[in-house]
Amino acid sequence: MAEPAYTIPVFRQRTADEGTEEYQRVSTNVGKGLTVIQDELHRMRMATKAKVESLALQREVKEMMYRRVDTSEEFPRMPDFLVALRPHTVWEKTPVKLFCTVQGTPRPVVQWYKGGVPVDPLSAPGKYKIENKYGVHGLIISRCVVSDTAEYSAVATNPHGSATSKATVTVKRPAGTGESCLLGLVPHLTEIHASKLEVTLLDRFSVSFGVEGGSISLACTMVVVPDLPNVPPLAQWYRDDKLLTAGRRAEMSVGGGAARLTLPHLAKDDEGLYTLRIFTKDGTAEHSAYLFVSDAPPPAPGAPGAPVSAKAFDINADYVLVAWKPPNAVNEAAVSGYFVDRCEAGSDTWVQCNDAPVKVCKYPVHGLKEGHSYRFRVRAVNNAGVSRPSRGTDQVTALDPAESERLQGSEEGVPSAPGQVVATRNTKSSVFVQWDPPSHPKNLVGYYIDARVAGTKDWFPCNHKPFKHSRFVVHGLIPGETYTFRVQAVNVFGLSDESQESSPISVEPALSTPSAPFGITMLSCDGSSMTLAWKSPAHCGGSKINAYYIDKRNADTLLWKEVNLTGLTERLCSIDNLTEGVFYEFKIQAANMAGVGVPSAPSAPMKCEAWTMDEPGPAYDLSFSEVRGQSLVILWKAPVYTGASAVTGYVVEMAKKGSSEFVTLNQEAVSHRYLQVTGLKEGETYVFRVRSVNANGVGKPSQASEPVCAKPLPGTQELVAGVDEETGDIFLSLEACEISETSKFVWSKNYRAIGDCPRVAVTTKGRSSRLTFTNPDKDDLGRYSVVVTDTDGVSASHTLTEDALNTMLELSYAIQHPVVPLKHGLNYEVLEKGHVRFWLQAVKLSPSVSYRVIVNDKEVHSGEGIKISHDVATGVIQMTLDHFTRANEGTYTVQIHDGKAKTQSSLVLVGDVFKAALKEAEFQRKEHIRKQGPHFSEYLYFTVTEDCTVMLACKVANVKKETSFHWYKEDDEIVPETPVNVMSGAVALPIPMFSRKDQGVFKAVLSDDRGKDTSLFDISGNVFDDIINAIAKIAGASASELVLQCTPEGIRLQCYMNYYTEEMKTIWKHRESKIASSEKMRIGGTAEMAWMQICDPSDKEKGSYSIEISDGVQTHTRAFDLSGQAYTDAYEEYLRLKAAAFAEKNRGRVVGGLPDVVTIMEEKSLSLTCTVFGEPTPEVSWFKNEQEVVCNEHTKVTFEGGKFASLVINKVTPDDSGKYSINVRNKYGGEFVEITVSVYRQGEKLPEPKLGQPKAPATAATPPPPRSPATPSKTPTPAPSRMSVKSPTPASTPVPKSPTPTPRSPAPKSPTPTPSRGVKSPTPPRFMKSPTPPRK
Repeated sequence: MAEPAYTIPVFRQRTADEGTEEYQRVSTNVGKGLTVIQDELHRMRMATKAKVESLALQREVKEMMYRRVDTSEEFPRMPDFLVALRPHTVWEKTPVKLFCTVQGTPRPVVQWYKGGVPVDPLSAPGKYKIENKYGVHGLIISRCVVSDTAEYSAVATNPHGSATSKATVTVKRPAGTGESCLLGLVPHLTEIHASKLEVTLLDRFSVSFGVEGGSISLACTMVVVPDLPNVPPLAQWYRDDKLLTAGRRAEMSVGGGAARLTLPHLAKDDEGLYTLRIFTKDGTAEHSAYLFVSDAPPPAPGAPGAPVSAKAFDINADYVLVAWKPPNAVNEAAVSGYFVDRCEAGSDTWVQCNDAPVKVCKYPVHGLKEGHSYRFRVRAVNNAGVSRPSRGTDQVTALDPAESERLQGSEEGVPSAPGQVVATRNTKSSVFVQWDPPSHPKNLVGYYIDARVAGTKDWFPCNHKPFKHSRFVVHGLIPGETYTFRVQAVNVFGLSDESQESSPISVEPALSTPSAPFGITMLSCDGSSMTLAWKSPAHCGGSKINAYYIDKRNADTLLWKEVNLTGLTERLCSIDNLTEGVFYEFKIQAANMAGVGVPSAPSAPMKCEAWTMDEPGPAYDLSFSEVRGQSLVILWKAPVYTGASAVTGYVVEMAKKGSSEFVTLNQEAVSHRYLQVTGLKEGETYVFRVRSVNANGVGKPSQASEPVCAKPLPGTQELVAGVDEETGDIFLSLEACEISETSKFVWSKNYRAIGDCPRVAVTTKGRSSRLTFTNPDKDDLGRYSVVVTDTDGVSASHTLTEDALNTMLELSYAIQHPVVPLKHGLNYEVLEKGHVRFWLQAVKLSPSVSYRVIVNDKEVHSGEGIKISHDVATGVIQMTLDHFTRANEGTYTVQIHDGKAKTQSSLVLVGDVFKAALKEAEFQRKEHIRKQGPHFSEYLYFTVTEDCTVMLACKVANVKKETSFHWYKEDDEIVPETPVNVMSGAVALPIPMFSRKDQGVFKAVLSDDRGKDTSLFDISGNVFDDIINAIAKIAGASASELVLQCTPEGIRLQCYMNYYTEEMKTIWKHRESKIASSEKMRIGGTAEMAWMQICDPSDKEKGSYSIEISDGVQTHTRAFDLSGQAYTDAYEEYLRLKAAAFAEKNRGRVVGGLPDVVTIMEEKSLSLTCTVFGEPTPEVSWFKNEQEVVCNEHTKVTFEGGKFASLVINKVTPDDSGKYSINVRNKYGGEFVEITVSVYRQGEKLPEPKLGQPKAPATAATPPPPRSPATPSKTPTPAPSRMSVKSPTPASTPVPKSPTPTPRSPAPKSPTPTPSRGVKSPTPPRFMKSPTPPRK
């Protein structure tokens, strides 16, 4: 008969021989088919065999009467119910709890049944809850329905037998409720109603913490079967068992595999126990967790928190009674009263209702308008300020009461203090607190619970909304920390006195038995024994696991047999007396001080067959340390079976959770049994396994590790290396982010436990542990790690390098051999009067400091001429010598002792250093003597004013009216124009128009009957350059833009400034090239300006010109673009002026020889002779009274050689008196000169001379006047040119200090001017200055 196909399970995949044997074993024991008959026969056979073995075991027990060593030593006995189940009758929608107590040895396992069918909590999440605490077993059925009516039984079983206890539960429905309503809340179900879905809650919201004014979301993920997009599960949210409705304060959503509640505007009223209830096919699935809402920062420091639970009562047409609950005041000042505000519907304006604070938590608001709707809020007041407002009440309408809610209560005053407060362990981050109610509740509305860390004085609130019950779970505590609790009762009149404090309690999980071990694996087998290893339970139950118990059985039987009667302390055990070739199964239980925990799931069947492979067996006990966001460290233990040769290394493989594709992390095997894995993705979950390597190859992989998430624990801190500030010890320390009562800090070096080692010492205090090196050196280098046991993986590591160790050794030496730190070592300074002060400054000195001053190996003390002192505040120690002489040369030392610290500082004053100090002391001594009389408080220095006048200044002191002051230059006294006033304290000597001629040594002498003082100032070298630069700075800043000026010689560019001297660093540039002074380009200046002249310009001279004035720091630049139309206009003006100058030079003129007035006696002869000049030779005409003189015997006119002109009158008569004139003229112009002639008779009085009136000459461009003297007339002065250039300044104009060479064609000097002697032709004025542009 052909056998049906058989798929080999993964855990039983073996060699061909093993597969054949496995097939035979299954065929023999399980049967050759899977039919119902074969299964039934097999079950009956196995049950019968188990019964026989059970009876045999009971007989053996009676004969041997041995006892199993457990936490309590008892005789083996079958289960027995000490407290049996009792029947219950309950109303629909209420819970029911069934409890029983059972005993037996070993501890029985209890299974619950409903109507003979096992109760499975996973089949209806949230419906059933099975408990087992300290031998009391319980079944809790939440929100019973009529269908829960049934007979429930608890069956207790151990190897010695079983026992059963039964009870009936009857669920009744209140009268008047229809059968079509489920729980009174759910409508009649249809085929597609949401409550017919199967819903299993997965990730559930935990205890949450929010802040007033913020927002928070509570969510549960779930699996829905069937998952219909248009039919989401029916979910309800409750707060403190009150159904919530969706609105602006609570947003609800169901879908996408999650149910979510969002509170967008948190208030303390939102604090409470939140429950999500989802209706499912078999009832409801629900989850609850507490939400804490803390106070937001107050408007003013120290102001109270906002009141809570504001509500409107007794609503009438004209008033409403508003009541609220007081805030919890822990560290703030007590609340002195409350303000009530109202806001009318449709408005955002809040109006304060009471002028003075009310002291009780209720207030009647009057003055309302009937029919109008209002909202109310409350603010608390204390001596620090006003709180934030409470959440507004629901909107109410002022109407006559019909069935309005009334606020009851007549007793006044606050409640009495609650009674005894007891705190017990709950979880690793919470504590269960319960208390006795107050003896006088006085309409109690709730309680406030406060806590503080043991050893501190600061209390903090545990809840921010009054809690109604006398028990409370305080969440969010620090694991391992110790706390104390107190309670206050609350009513409308305020808070009661605080209760007595609870006893301190450490935050630890409640004590329970450990969970089941897991991961049973075989490490070796020799044919008659197996070596097993397993992993610790996930939960130790709040105390240390002190024993493990192993049971075994033949895979073909149901009866388990104990392997060890004495508990094992290690997670490694060799099991002997096994039969080769037989398959065995094992299960393990862990025990702690609370008892023996539940057994593990049976291991996979393991065949007892000797291992003979050459490769090593699997590594085991994989664990993790230092789990962070991107890295972790994996550790393991060496394989028990090494194979044909020693293990030489290990290979680590990794895979993401849910994947079977493992990736090798290290290509080369590592010899140590740990590996740091990097490059992980934060939040991702991974699994690992390890293979051992020997000379024969790579062995089988270890059992896969538990999944580990690459995410650090909240509050994780790293290992810190440091030096103790008091002892100087080098240490490594860790402050654990969580700890339990049974936790220990396990230190390792290179991941090998350190244990008792003389090189280090470990000290632990509270949450911190420190590893101190006794005598650190290079042997201590390496990677140190610490693991905190019985936590969720608190661990850290630090690599101690040679550089870091050397740095800490230096610091350690400095602490162990303390030195008084110095800000400044020993130094000296010369004081007034020639005293010398030796001083040093320490960073800090204590009042008990002591010190010694040693000079040339001899200690000195305060005495005559020596003053030694110190100042603790500044850390200064000083010694002052009044007389510093040659005898004081040597070495000075100060030794300081301050507590354990000491130091010394020395100063060597010998040789040149001492001579410099002695010279300075003598100078200061002389200075002191000098200052006893009139003296210079500031010696001579110079300044430059805005008009570039150099001022030699000094300041004097200790002067009087009789004190004299004198200035000298090169020993020649200088008398200033303004007398010196020494009483003003400041004296100055102005040096205008400063130039090189002012170089020399200036001296100021101050004297009176008390003495004399002198100050010298040498203006030369660098000092002279500094003054010139100072002048250039002001002059350069005041320099005008370049101005174009035309002359007969060429085109001139001029720059006007406050002052100019040739010593200033001035550079002219043409097209960025420096210009040197030459015949073509002449450079010069006056006191008011600097200029540069282009002689005989041509097109080559077109372009940009600039002048640079440097003051040694800054360069002042001015520029002019001489090109285009500007050059054309300038060139035309230059040609015009050149022609005018030529005409002026060659016109006809009288050079000299004629008088202005002639007085002659009658009958005498008159000869008027003069020298004339002109090129070409001018024409000469004589006139009398504006009539041309005619040559005759009486009057003779001559002109000889073109140079000498004469008018001779023979035997003058009175008729010859009159105005005579000569007109000398050529084509370039001429000159008209008048002479007054007076003739008197002999014996007459000489007549008064009368000068002739000059006539204006004609311009050179006008035609020559007619010969008749009656026609000349005054010609107006030509108007200036319309060019954008200044009027020309002749080249012959005298320029002081100008370096310009003499022009090649100078104009002749004009004769010495005489009063109205004659008038020249209108040529350009010879001495007219160009107009000066405005100064900057």
